[in-house]
Amino acid sequence: MKLELGKIHIHDVKFGEKTEIRSGVLYVNADELRELVLRDDRLIDCHVELAHPGESVRITPVKDVIEPRLKVEGPGVVFPGVMGKVTEVGHGKTYCMDGLCVVTVGKIVGFQEGVIDMSGPAAEYCPFSKTQNVCVVIEPKEGLETHVYESAGRMAGLSAATYLAKALKDQTPDETEVFETKPLLEQAAQYPDLPRVGYIHMLQSQGLLHDTYYYGVDAKQIVPTIMYPEEIFDGAIISGNCVAPCDKVTTYHHLHNPVIEDLFRQHGKTVNFMGVILTNENVFLMDKERHSDMTSKLCEYLGLEGVLLTEEGYGNPDTDLMMNCKKTTQRGTKVVIITDEFPGRDGKSYSLADVCKEADTMISCGNGNVVIHFPAMDRLIGTQDFIEMQIGGWVGCKNEDGSFDAEIQIIIASTIANGFNKLCARGY
Repeated sequence: MKLELGKIHIHDVKFGEKTEIRSGVLYVNADELRELVLRDDRLIDCHVELAHPGESVRITPVKDVIEPRLKVEGPGVVFPGVMGKVTEVGHGKTYCMDGLCVVTVGKIVGFQEGVIDMSGPAAEYCPFSKTQNVCVVIEPKEGLETHVYESAGRMAGLSAATYLAKALKDQTPDETEVFETKPLLEQAAQYPDLPRVGYIHMLQSQGLLHDTYYYGVDAKQIVPTIMYPEEIFDGAIISGNCVAPCDKVTTYHHLHNPVIEDLFRQHGKTVNFMGVILTNENVFLMDKERHSDMTSKLCEYLGLEGVLLTEEGYGNPDTDLMMNCKKTTQRGTKVVIITDEFPGRDGKSYSLADVCKEADTMISCGNGNVVIHFPAMDRLIGTQDFIEMQIGGWVGCKNEDGSFDAEIQIIIASTIANGFNKLCARGY
């Protein structure tokens, strides 16, 4: 499978009469975008706001972040099974708006939507403080069940990203990256002297509002499977969950999975990247045992010598993480775990809820319990009404001037457990 990803660099975003890209600037017709979103009768209002790096702007509660992408050659559409028919993607040509994101914002569904600050101390923890952001702020009908509201918010963001992506059609990429993975036996034979390495990609799927979608199917319904990594770059996986903001894998992070991107950079140099094993995170022990058995078996069957292993969330998913590590190691494949830590504000608790002796090689993405000060901002996109309820906040943490103190886990992607952040932990 071969995919050409053309990047059109976006260095600014403005409102305009026509949605188009001119000289690296995206112009957005806000009325058209608003009308599109409000075709969903579960929503009663929507407004569009823009946020630029360095501005005194706070965005919260954030539901999802999406990079607009467009298939320009090859079958299917980006986000297959959701924004179009179920057609295999990951090959042909796709264009993306490099440096721009759609951010969906609205009243909280549960308590796990987070914060993006475009400037100040919290901005240093969040990748989306450096992107041009088109914020779609939604208002649901009264009385919607939480999972219905989540679905409406998810579709609002995907619809907005798909609408903006049409502006990519006649653009010339500023740069192009080519990704290629051959069928299994050909791939193994291509670099016979390099170690065969894969990636175990754990998807959040632990109950209502903890959903991830694979070709439009809720990951709770899948069993471990093998996929070409290129499929992920075309939107085969999208976010639909409300896990802790700090390690929430947004749809943007699936499109830009750093483990896959780095493995491709090393492919043919230090490793032979064989592909992705997709699995989920389960609620019941029986399902955890079943799926970790299948995952480790696939590693053995593919003849992998090493794998990188990531999770989404913390606490309960740590058991899935350790089961996958333990069984895969016992079958003869070396495992490197990438995760984040939650040792409590005093640092006296265990960093992970579960552990096994086989987990002897780990990369930390930082401590989500660190407390920082969030200064008041000149402009607020969304509402701060829920700060004390959101993960990382607490009753009394908010001040009258709009500032507050909170753990960094309230920040979107601050300690995301796949390495798309700036933090790490040092052992002593």
